[in-house]
Amino acid sequence: MSEQSVVVKKSFFPTDRSLYTPFNVVCGVILVVGLLLTVLRFTGGLAAVTNLDDNYPWGLWIGFDLMAGVALAAGGYTTSAACYIFGMKRFHSAVRPAILTGFLGYALVVISLNYDVGRPWRLPYPFIMQRGTTSLLFEVAACVALYLTVLFLEYSPAALEWLGLKKLRNVLVKITMVLTIFGVVLSTLHQSSLGALFLIAPSKLHPLWYSTYIPVYFFISSIIAGLSMVIFEGSLSHKYFHDKMDETYLAEHDGLVLGFAKAASFVMAGYLIIKIVGIAVENQWHLLGTPYGLWFLLELVGFVALPCYLYAVGARDKNLKLIQRTSIIAVLGIVLNRLNICLIAFNWYLPWSQKYIPHWGEVLLTLAMLTFGVLVFKFIVTKQPIFYEHPDYRAHEPVEPAAHRKAHH
Repeated sequence: MSEQSVVVKKSFFPTDRSLYTPFNVVCGVILVVGLLLTVLRFTGGLAAVTNLDDNYPWGLWIGFDLMAGVALAAGGYTTSAACYIFGMKRFHSAVRPAILTGFLGYALVVISLNYDVGRPWRLPYPFIMQRGTTSLLFEVAACVALYLTVLFLEYSPAALEWLGLKKLRNVLVKITMVLTIFGVVLSTLHQSSLGALFLIAPSKLHPLWYSTYIPVYFFISSIIAGLSMVIFEGSLSHKYFHDKMDETYLAEHDGLVLGFAKAASFVMAGYLIIKIVGIAVENQWHLLGTPYGLWFLLELVGFVALPCYLYAVGARDKNLKLIQRTSIIAVLGIVLNRLNICLIAFNWYLPWSQKYIPHWGEVLLTLAMLTFGVLVFKFIVTKQPIFYEHPDYRAHEPVEPAAHRKAHH
């Protein structure tokens, strides 16, 4: 890697080799608690650490860890598609971080699913024993398993460069386009199918969230989630892993943020329009004045229309701070939407005394999963060429910052 004119910043999220930092200590405590709860879960069953019942068989681990997790991990296919399929090579430096985030996100989804399934050792059964190919869950499971494999293969060149396995790395690089296309197809299928799962529950899901268009809503919102997560993750990485980035990544960062903000604004505008069309088609206007209707409007206006506008303003004014803060709102909006559909607006007719409230064990195990993912991400980006090009595989010279190019011309 070329010499970088950057300054290493000390922070609560350090990249040095010190183990006894506040960040590591807090993460260690969370992981120990998570390990204890894991033992309790697999020795005492679901009832020991969850509040699941017959009315709510899907709780926080499905609503957040799976439904929201799969959407937020969509940055991998959105970024690779933009770079390799649509030819936007200026986003090339963001592909590896996005692929890594997507791979870890899907891996954590699969791990979380093992916690939620009553008998996790039976997960392979649909593939080898009971071939229920007409089931949406079978399609989701097959696509997620295949896409996790694709993400692993897309991430592998960075690990192989680190390990010095040049021949195998070169083979995987040659099939990048094939993997990208396959990944986009698989993502289109399972992102939409997660929404289609709720088509069989028209009497359980509130009419404002239930729609025959819900598979389309899930797919389009996953694009929003992917674009926003790339901005969000990239901004955090730019701050805390600045010393791990080469000149090319640093030079392309601002343009990437502006480009993804513009794209997110357009997609959110389209998403907002089809949501309104959905209300009109189902003729649900009268429900907007109810308590659930006001909650729906909060989601639609506060977490779709508002970030759509802010993204557009940020891209127009080249206001990176505004875009980065807007990405937080957009990410929270995706999480809120998935929780609304899976939990809050599900069984909406039940009295509040029978509503599902996550057990503290579910919350802490979810927090432990997120912490584990962050630590793995931190380890990989500090050891492997994620934010920089390995000197033995440099494809092009570092990109000159736009300001310098203008000065030269």
